[in-house]
Amino acid sequence: VQLQASGGGLVQPGGSLRLSCAASGFTLDDYAITWFRQVPGKKREGVACISKSGDSTSYRGSVKGRFTISRDNAKNTVYLQMSNLKPEDTAVYYCAAGVRYCSANLNDYDHRGQGTQVTVSS
Repeated sequence: VQLQASGGGLVQPGGSLRLSCAASGFTLDDYAITWFRQVPGKKREGVACISKSGDSTSYRGSVKGRFTISRDNAKNTVYLQMSNLKPEDTAVYYCAAGVRYCSANLNDYDHRGQGTQVTVSS
């Protein structure tokens, strides 16, 4: 049973990246998914959430209009499309799967993936 985030990298300000959150060993469409990010020494932030069906999404204010969360249940994968990236978006991004939609409490999540580093710098 594994949840794996990928797609991070180094990008210039204004650039784009698409992160993927792929599940193995369990069915992702049984869960709501949240993307979190964290910078060492700073508080973890919830970035975007998507419901089990994909009908509901929520975003952190600072990423609204720039990030889009989506899911392809047939591929057992959730995506985070990030555009117009800013240096303050630099962080380790990771995904978590849980029954509760958009919970800020990591204890509400049944599965959490390893993170992927996103660095926005010129």
